[in-house]
Amino acid sequence: MNVKSVPPSEIEGLSVSVVVYRPDLARLVSTLDSFRVACDKLRDARPAFPVELYLIDNGGLPDLHAVRQELHAHGIACRVVTGHGNVGYGRGHNLAIEQTERQYHLVLNPDIDLESDALVRALDFFDANPSLGLLSPRIGDERGQLQYLCRRYPTLLDLGVRGFLPAGARRLFTRRLARYEMRDLINDNDTVWDPPIVSGCFMLFRTSVLKKLRGFDERYFLYFEDYDLSLRTHDASRIVYAPIVRVRHHGGDAAKKGSAHIRMFAASACKFFSRFGWKWL
Repeated sequence: MNVKSVPPSEIEGLSVSVVVYRPDLARLVSTLDSFRVACDKLRDARPAFPVELYLIDNGGLPDLHAVRQELHAHGIACRVVTGHGNVGYGRGHNLAIEQTERQYHLVLNPDIDLESDALVRALDFFDANPSLGLLSPRIGDERGQLQYLCRRYPTLLDLGVRGFLPAGARRLFTRRLARYEMRDLINDNDTVWDPPIVSGCFMLFRTSVLKKLRGFDERYFLYFEDYDLSLRTHDASRIVYAPIVRVRHHGGDAAKKGSAHIRMFAASACKFFSRFGWKWL
């Protein structure tokens, strides 16, 4: 998609929203540093390309004055959105989505490190594919191993096995989980069009599509808001898994985060299945 075809309501450039709640400072700074480096590469490829970062403070955001100054020195406008309390993940991102007028918007977790060329490769892919509305990258773990975060539509059994069974018991369901995690299609090299569900840790949208969908459904406080948004995106545009775009993810696993997260996971799962249809086995 070239600049001439951008709707008049949109302005060339990229906006990014990062929602934080009592973040690990070192991890957040690492994410922002990797983002700054990726923006430097982007500017080499697209001089004067505007980038805006929204830090959504759902509570406990530490003083990032030095980090924000560094971002500003590299041409990244950084806005802190605060005072709204802990409104949840999706609603937090919506605070930025409602404000942005940039052509592209990136939903980014505070536990993601971007490869230096990630933004260049992602926007080039959008330029080459006008029907594309949402791009999901190759997501690696802390060791660089591929995380299978694209999904087919889940059953309750899939969620229970993957989220809560010990590793030894999960081996009994290896084939089932492999299908759910699209291991037959997702790899380090092949572009996969229209995976049913992609991860919310890095969702790069054409903003016109995201605004048409009105962003995240705010009925989810945490968990499954990305499942919901992925399924709705298919009604508005195409989705792609593009492994030429690479990031690392340092989070996940609700079961290891304690009982409060398990309760939030279960509540959001009920909302998701009530909306899109229950599938048990």
